[in-house]
Amino acid sequence: MERVDRKLSNAQYNFKDYIRVIPDFPQPGIRFKDITTLLKDGGAYRAAIEEIRAAVEKLNIDVIAGPEARGFVVGAPLATALGVGFAPIRKSGKLPGETITASYDLEYGKDQLAMHKDAIEPGQRVLIADDLLATGGTIATSINLVRQLGGEIVGAAFLIELGYLNGREKLEGIDVFSLMTYN
Repeated sequence: MERVDRKLSNAQYNFKDYIRVIPDFPQPGIRFKDITTLLKDGGAYRAAIEEIRAAVEKLNIDVIAGPEARGFVVGAPLATALGVGFAPIRKSGKLPGETITASYDLEYGKDQLAMHKDAIEPGQRVLIADDLLATGGTIATSINLVRQLGGEIVGAAFLIELGYLNGREKLEGIDVFSLMTYN
């Protein structure tokens, strides 16, 4: 499969105008990209989801998987817009059913993610959706979990990509769709 790298844009919105940058959060040196300022504007939020939907609809997606918590606010409305299911990826110990888990490194620490064992059926075409592609650790771990369950990753979609952190390198062979990029 040929890798596709797309930068999405909606002429009606400059989506970066809706992102608040908070310096030194959650620790010194991090410039946190806060999407809550986009989420509170119904028109901009809807346009952002619609722009991503238009870019990924041709992928014949069966399920969208998104890591908590901000992956839920991108993945769930995107799944609704596409008429497909949504599979939550949560921190270990947060899902009530039988789960699989995987550990990963964050740009500012370590964590562990989990999915229900029955969240993805073997052969289902899965899009990973999240708010942010940074170092790629969370998304690579999400992909690992989906693949453990037999899902086929057809792409990954983000509101924001931090190009300077080279997260795409951990997603080799995956089509990546980004609404905004910070270099």
